[in-house]
Amino acid sequence: MKKKYLVSETTVEERKEIVKKALGITLLGADMPSDDVLDLAKQYINGQIEIDEIQKRILAKYTQGGND
Repeated sequence: MKKKYLVSETTVEERKEIVKKALGITLLGADMPSDDVLDLAKQYINGQIEIDEIQKRILAKYTQGGND
C-alpha cells in the first residue's frame, strides 16, 4: 500500500504525525531544524503547501548560500 502525503489525501492529524516522525528522524543526526524549516512544516500541516514544495524551498535556500 502506497503512503499518502498529499494535502488532499491527508487530514491535519495525519500531517502532524508525518511531520513529527520526520522531525524525529532529523534530530537523530543533526541539530534542531531552523525556524524557517519549522515554519514550512507548519504550513504543510495546515494544508498550505505540499511536501515537494518544502523540499524545493529548502534545497533552494541551501544551494543558494542562504544557510544562516
